[in-house]
Amino acid sequence: MLKVISFPFSDKDHCNSAFKIRRKVFVDEQKVSREEEFDEFEETSMHYLVFLDDMPVGAARWRKTAKGIKLERFAVLKEHRNSGAGSIVLKKVLEDVMPLNEKIYLHAQLAAINLYRKAGFRAEGDLFSEAGIDHYLMVLKRG
Repeated sequence: MLKVISFPFSDKDHCNSAFKIRRKVFVDEQKVSREEEFDEFEETSMHYLVFLDDMPVGAARWRKTAKGIKLERFAVLKEHRNSGAGSIVLKKVLEDVMPLNEKIYLHAQLAAINLYRKAGFRAEGDLFSEAGIDHYLMVLKRG
């Protein structure tokens, strides 16, 4: 069974689990540099872990920016993709940030566009490269 928890950076055990997942997905698999993946915003972000039974299989975070609420670092271990882990963590993050009543946006990799579109996000602007990977800016459309 899938479950999601949220936690601050100060929760080192859960952060270590989330960072391990992000390292496997972004650094090892997608060849993003460690410096780009783990940035100065870790301490000010709210972090998430997705568990399958008691095993961490996915991670995410969000943070406030000058433009609104930015959802970031959605990662699911390769062997658990298409298990619903991405959808369940996105749903939980949105439940947490919607009451803040700010613009909600993210930078979506092409492979994740449909996940975000199903949740109400719409692509805006042109394709761009971030960390050597193609992305679209996507903004949550409400109502």
